[in-house]
Amino acid sequence: MKNLKVIAFDADDTLFINEPYFQETEQKFCGLMEDYLSHQGISQELFKVEINNLKIYGYGIKAYILSMIEAAMNISNNTIPVEIIEKIIEYGKELLEKPIVLLDGVEETLEALHGKYKLVVATKGDLLDQRRKLHDSGLGHYFHHIEVMSDKQEKDYSDLIKRLEIKPKEFFMIGNSLKSDVLPVLAIGGYAVHIPFHTTWAHEKIDFKVEHENFSAFEKLTDVLKKLQ
Repeated sequence: MKNLKVIAFDADDTLFINEPYFQETEQKFCGLMEDYLSHQGISQELFKVEINNLKIYGYGIKAYILSMIEAAMNISNNTIPVEIIEKIIEYGKELLEKPIVLLDGVEETLEALHGKYKLVVATKGDLLDQRRKLHDSGLGHYFHHIEVMSDKQEKDYSDLIKRLEIKPKEFFMIGNSLKSDVLPVLAIGGYAVHIPFHTTWAHEKIDFKVEHENFSAFEKLTDVLKKLQ
């Protein structure tokens, strides 16, 4: 820990609210399509389409809009009226315009660490949207570097570490996803902290307990300061 040089933060549901907005939009989508299928069936089809599309579209709201349209076509056997497609696009635009709500302790934590470590953002999603959210959050001045990643696998973190010109043991990742923010970083020799959020996208969930000497878990972001100061 004494060799740490870079502290990296996930953005969505670590710095500011994200997943609840997607869940709200999904419920509206289910309501829009309920003449065709149950809400549970609609959610399952949408999730299947999202996962199948990850390799093509990646992560983010624009990918989600396209997946909603495709799911609607599948559910309706390609009979969906144009009015519903227009409504789906409207829901997507509303999602892109959601307000930025910082999570508790974010500014306090960044203020305490700023100047002591090089702070970076390491997040998935659409480049334009993530840069917009960080700009609107007012947090941009705390960060030396913003990395919007197409995915968060071991190679993606290794590439980031090379660009930052540090060693894995000098890298410390903080995020709400064990799958994306913790496991790949531990695998390459870095440090990782899990800060749980009250809701998590199904794709980010794992079904086992993480045990590793470089891993820590805290209930809130400010608890990380006890480990770093």
